[in-house]
Amino acid sequence: MSNVNDTFFDGHYKEIWKTLIPDELTVKEIDFMVPHFGLQPGSKVLDLMCGYGRHAIALAKKGIEVTAVDNLGDYINEIKATAAEDGLPLTASQHDVISYVINDQFDLSICMGNSLNFFNAADTVKLLANIAAHLKPGGHLLINSWSIAEIVFSKPVSNSWSKIGEYKFLTELKLYFQPTRMEVDSTMIAPDGTEEIKKGIDYVYSLNEMEAMLQQAGLKLKEVYSIPGRKKFSVGEPRAYLIAEKYQ
Repeated sequence: MSNVNDTFFDGHYKEIWKTLIPDELTVKEIDFMVPHFGLQPGSKVLDLMCGYGRHAIALAKKGIEVTAVDNLGDYINEIKATAAEDGLPLTASQHDVISYVINDQFDLSICMGNSLNFFNAADTVKLLANIAAHLKPGGHLLINSWSIAEIVFSKPVSNSWSKIGEYKFLTELKLYFQPTRMEVDSTMIAPDGTEEIKKGIDYVYSLNEMEAMLQQAGLKLKEVYSIPGRKKFSVGEPRAYLIAEKYQ
């Protein structure tokens, strides 16, 4: 899934994501984050491109103060409603994350669900520098990606389809270079045959390129996992978790 905007996809986008990211994976990611980064009630986490808030809500339920940011209003409205109903220490804002003005200091920032790959190299460095400037000394950044070069080039780029209720969801991927990227055509087909195609781009960076951008932003790449805290990443794994620390 890439950085597409909701229109015909409204009301189905969350279900689409859940076919890609089951709830069990989110639980495992949260169970890793809390002890690994020493999070506790009162800790502050910035969740950029938070989606429908799967991490933000789970962390806030543990008393962790979360600032969640996404460009899609439907997501943010849903998160706000949940936070208000449950009395969670969670602030949600709709913004373009590249121009978003961060005005707090955080113990941890997270960019999950392949969201950092939505941006070209210049915007990625700008975003990383903004994050680094608002991490506490020794603070961390956690990035989840399935579009790094070590994943993309280890297997043929293929198309896929799934069914969500009565709707068919088709994904067509094409690989391009200069800059290296996957262009994604996502098609939703309704029972009456109505369809809409959304186009998105996932930029592909190698781990060396990611490390260089992190260093440029003032962050040091500490570790790369395929299973957070349990298995170090190796070429061909389906996803990667990059942990970076702010230079002190």
